Parts: sequence; structure tokens; C-alpha cells
Amino acid sequence: MAAFADMGPVVRRASRVLAVSDGGRVLMLRGGDPARPGTYIWHAPGGGVDDGEDDHAAAVREFLEETGRVVDLGPLVWDRELDFSFNHVQYHQYEVFFLAHVGAEFEPDTGGHNEIEQAYLSGHGWFSPAELRAVAERDLLAPPDVADRLEELLLEGPPVRTVRVLGAVLP
Repeated sequence: MAAFADMGPVVRRASRVLAVSDGGRVLMLRGGDPARPGTYIWHAPGGGVDDGEDDHAAAVREFLEETGRVVDLGPLVWDRELDFSFNHVQYHQYEVFFLAHVGAEFEPDTGGHNEIEQAYLSGHGWFSPAELRAVAERDLLAPPDVADRLEELLLEGPPVRTVRVLGAVLP
């Protein structure tokens, strides 16, 4: 483990989907860090961008893997840069968020989850901004300001320029 610490953080790029239903609720997945049992973090579907893949393609692929659904992406609306640890590994990540209007709320199909997702994803839900604030009383949200930013997005529509949202929820 010490050899990894000397190398510095793993640098990665990630792409996520803000899947908004006709009712104005966003799909969030409940995850956790194996190194922090009992701590839950709700986040939008998405994940790492593979070598040679662009952000848009990664968001579509990750959404399919994590929900079983093909998604038609809208505009890029948010980004963030963060440092965090997962399973005792330090990461430096640049992350983008695409908006997608998905119609009716649906039950994600978890059959496409890889081994890591099977180990750390433990639920999902559809949330309004107010419901996200209630979730934040017991669990963490990623990004931490997702409720406020979602509320802005629902009231004002997509921003003219990408909005920078808050970074890591845990060190």
C-alpha cells in the first residue's frame, strides 16, 4: 500500500447523467466505499471515461451499464474537480454531468453492473430537490450541492455555460 501512496493520486475523468423524470425528479444511485462501511453516498449514474472515449459516449455507456437503459443525452450542464479516496486508493477526478429527460420514472436493471458496482451500489431512488435535502440528513450527496443545483436547473433550464458544482463529499 505504501508504494501507491508514493505515486500520488490516480487521475481519472468521469461522466455522469442527470436523468430527470417527467415529474421533475432525478435518478440517484446509493453507493458506499468498502473502506467506510455504513457510510452511504447518493450520486448520479455514471463513471470513468475509457481511453479513447469521449465524455458523451462514456455517459451513455455508463448509464446503460448502471440502469439497463439507453439514454438520449441533452446538454452538458455541470462539472466538478475533486480529490477523494475509494477503497484506500486516492483519486483526482474531473467529472462532467449531462442532462437527460427520461420520461416516466423507471426501475433500473442492475444486470449490467460490474464487480465493483455490485460491491458498492446498494440502491436507487428518484428525488426532487426537497427529497434530496431530506436524504442529506442521513446520507451524503454527490455533489454536495446537488439539491440546490437541481432546483436551479428545473426552474431556469440548462445554463448557458457549464456550472461548477462542489467537489468531494469525503476526503
